[in-house]
Amino acid sequence: MVIIGSGECGGRAALTLRDLGHEGPVTLVGDEPHLPYERPPLSKEAMTSEAPLIKAIASDELLAERSIRHIHSVRAVAIDRAAHLVRLSDGSSLGYGKLLLATGSVPRKLPMPGLGGRCVYLRTFNDALAIRAHLKPENRVAIIGGGFIGLELAASARKLGATVTVLEAQPRILMRGVPAEVAEIIHKAHQAEGVKVLTGQGITAIADDGTQVRITLADRQDIVADLAVIGIGAVPVTALAAEAGLAIDNGIAVDENLCTADPDVFAAGDCCSFPLAVYGGRRVRLEAWRNAQEQGALAAKNMLGANEAHAAVPWFWSDQYGLTLQIAGLSDEGRSTVRRDLYDGAFILFHLAEDGRLVAASGIGPGNAVARDIRLAEMLIAKRATPAPEALGSQSVKLKSLLAA
Repeated sequence: MVIIGSGECGGRAALTLRDLGHEGPVTLVGDEPHLPYERPPLSKEAMTSEAPLIKAIASDELLAERSIRHIHSVRAVAIDRAAHLVRLSDGSSLGYGKLLLATGSVPRKLPMPGLGGRCVYLRTFNDALAIRAHLKPENRVAIIGGGFIGLELAASARKLGATVTVLEAQPRILMRGVPAEVAEIIHKAHQAEGVKVLTGQGITAIADDGTQVRITLADRQDIVADLAVIGIGAVPVTALAAEAGLAIDNGIAVDENLCTADPDVFAAGDCCSFPLAVYGGRRVRLEAWRNAQEQGALAAKNMLGANEAHAAVPWFWSDQYGLTLQIAGLSDEGRSTVRRDLYDGAFILFHLAEDGRLVAASGIGPGNAVARDIRLAEMLIAKRATPAPEALGSQSVKLKSLLAA
């Protein structure tokens, strides 16, 4: 068993192979020098803790104990499907019986001239350390992109005292997958903490002279910063698969079992697109921590012949300024919305399809205020339930009772 990509997905897959009793060789290949680690802390704890540490999925000792070979600081450069070989950047080759591509995604590049060393992206632990060095009270930070990563980073930068401006070309922040009602709460929280949020503003020019960055907006306003962090989305890493002749469709195309057209090659996590059963086989690609975990484990099962279909409901979360945002399902599948108010300003939006089926739930509130109900909503979505809208909107009706019904 060979796994290309030693992030969350690849690391979980390797451990699951051993959990399921596989006794043959397991090799995990990654291009970073680190142990497999979780990426969500990079925009949060890695920025704000006194001594940032990698949140490793497994230690060297555990990998050794489980007889998992970890080859780090090396890239896979080619797959020879006929010979069942993976060629590595150090000139060596690995034979495989089953191969998992867990190559992840990389930050989408801003296609503009003028970007220099003070225009950076956040993807790796080393990226996080480099950005953290600039998050000081005397420094100005511009964040290009008002998505999850950019906003979490803005919150961290403000916690450390930096002056922060968020630039979003779309009409509002969190345009992709987050309802406007929820995004507005996050927007106001950032403003209350002193973040300048500019939406609907395209960038016409960037000048990075090595000491500061000058960003010119469409309205001719200039934003000057000591550092610009670009967070405008991510693109799947598919070149290795494409060059091996595998189908690409917004990621490495796999079936419901996470298998490519080659029965000996699987793909999982950020790098793959797959049919989502709960939405009638709609092909999606998810960039989410839990999806990477779940698909890593599922791919391992199916590499061992389980033939188990992906059935999980998408789930996303973000923590900012003591607020937790959680979303179960895909809100764009909904045609109507029902609001349930909880306590301390927390609320959940339930998204219903035309036939009344619950297809998503979006919640926000302090701490864990929405966690339990979002979990119950996730279970209702998985069951394709059609709860009465008035029951969803009433605090007096327990979601658990709707699940039981």
